[in-house]
Amino acid sequence: MDISRRDFLQFAGALGLLSATGTNLFAGEAAKEKIKTLSFSDIMEFKAKGKATILHICDMHAHIKPLYWREPSTLISAKNLVGTPGFICGDAFKEYYGTKDGSIEQYFDTHNDFTELAKKFGMMGGIAHMKTLIDHIRKERGEKNVLLLDSGDTWQGTAVALHTKGEAIVDAQNYLGVDVMVGHWEFTYGKERVAELIEKFNGEFISQNVIDNDPFSDDFEELIFPPTSIKEIGGTKIGIIGQSFPFTSTANPKKFTEGWSFALRHETLQEYVDKLRKEDKVDAVVVLSHDGFSVDQELAKKVTGVDFILSGHTHDPSPKPIVINDTVILIAGSHGKYVGRLDIVAEKGKVKDYEFKLIPVASKLIPADKAGDELIAKWYKPYDKELNEVLGTTKNILYKRDTFYSTFDALIGQAIQEDGKADIVFTPGYRWGTTVLPGDDITKDNVYEMTAITYPEVYTFDLKGEKIAKLMEDIADNVFNENPLLQQGGDMSRLTGASYSITIDEKAGKRISDFMIGGKPIDLKKTYRVSSWGGNLQSAGANQAKETPAVYEVVSDYIRKKKVIDIPLESNVKVLDFDCGCPTKGAKCS
Repeated sequence: MDISRRDFLQFAGALGLLSATGTNLFAGEAAKEKIKTLSFSDIMEFKAKGKATILHICDMHAHIKPLYWREPSTLISAKNLVGTPGFICGDAFKEYYGTKDGSIEQYFDTHNDFTELAKKFGMMGGIAHMKTLIDHIRKERGEKNVLLLDSGDTWQGTAVALHTKGEAIVDAQNYLGVDVMVGHWEFTYGKERVAELIEKFNGEFISQNVIDNDPFSDDFEELIFPPTSIKEIGGTKIGIIGQSFPFTSTANPKKFTEGWSFALRHETLQEYVDKLRKEDKVDAVVVLSHDGFSVDQELAKKVTGVDFILSGHTHDPSPKPIVINDTVILIAGSHGKYVGRLDIVAEKGKVKDYEFKLIPVASKLIPADKAGDELIAKWYKPYDKELNEVLGTTKNILYKRDTFYSTFDALIGQAIQEDGKADIVFTPGYRWGTTVLPGDDITKDNVYEMTAITYPEVYTFDLKGEKIAKLMEDIADNVFNENPLLQQGGDMSRLTGASYSITIDEKAGKRISDFMIGGKPIDLKKTYRVSSWGGNLQSAGANQAKETPAVYEVVSDYIRKKKVIDIPLESNVKVLDFDCGCPTKGAKCS
């Protein structure tokens, strides 16, 4: 298999970026270099194969407008996983994939020089730009020869999604022409609303790993959703198996999916693979997954006969496929930054060849489709006054994704701590959000982009130091377990008002040391005032909390009051056994 790399990622490498019209975006650089004009056709260039094309998106988190999205500067897991695809970032990512300094590939895939490159390359994603790209491929290949598959985490993550209970995003999916999807955060709208949205969705919602576990139900132990879908494109019969997030009922409040059971269920997955091949006589088997990139790599070791896994959940951009036991694993980043293109040559039950490429959705280079802009305007119009409110400005970059610490989470923690007069604040390690560049305004919409969930309550309650310490160890064991199948998703919970050191490779229950609260060593017998949100410690504080304000209102009020936000880039966590790309071991990761 020969992967096409003749795209604008290379043209922009060390030379700079040109606009789709041929106008140089960096005139000073162009004067020094004879650079080929970068055009839309350069972006779309692809070594087409066969007649069947699958397009893949994942983890859009309801971002129908273009945005900035900074990748992590720290991406750590257990020692056996660090350095493998899914746990590579920054310089390590550039080295692994051969990324050029100053390229748009560096901008889309790493945190390196993000602010500077953002000013050059502009925003990422947006359905109007995605539509132009997708329609171009449909025209090239033929409408009936292209499938658009969505690995989930699509309906949740922004104010317009929350305010319309997901309907605006389903409308956006229908506009893009999504054929098949699976889910995770979708389920946090609750079972009834999920059913309503599926009715509005023009495509298919499939999952082989979600079953009814209510013993009083007429459908006890029956599948909740169709497990598979069979599509024929370009003369190729493709069997698609749905795999929703297997830890939904533990990662999110159980109330939303009461009576449903989620699990990996690789045994039944194998059964569906075998059925598609032996009974349905498909030419290729595709697992549309929201397991996570590392979990899907483990899944490929357990299940045979799968040709492609289109992964999601962990937000990884992976320019090259991962191949394990003849199964090709692909993932397309997050927040609408990429559309993955996969061309397949398959016949008589066997894939003979394929070609893959991540196509960056660069909003400055890909023209917006007018109908997409109109769709966005329609759904945002009722909320424009609220969402366009400028709450303040930020001195430093506000970003979300990282293993231990992010500046946007630190802002959220500071706001909650002040509001609840808490000693320590727990903020969940969700991977979705947005990025606000230094010096830019912070809008109410930006705050929602970090906090727009259906259970936004902030709980403030009392908790013993001993309980706090144990909770942190339990969270660390989830995040840093050496077995990917036991990692239930998310980064490490963020703390405000506290600091600690961590030894990742230590045994469970022994990882955290030098735990400080309020600048003093944690007192295991002392009772602390604790605040949390997003389900983080919710069960511990639900019975004590008297007031539970919405997190997005707490944060908005705080920014209005402060006007100028200045969050330090330095983390409050020290990693003792990895250098994580930091100058020295034991450095604070940020």
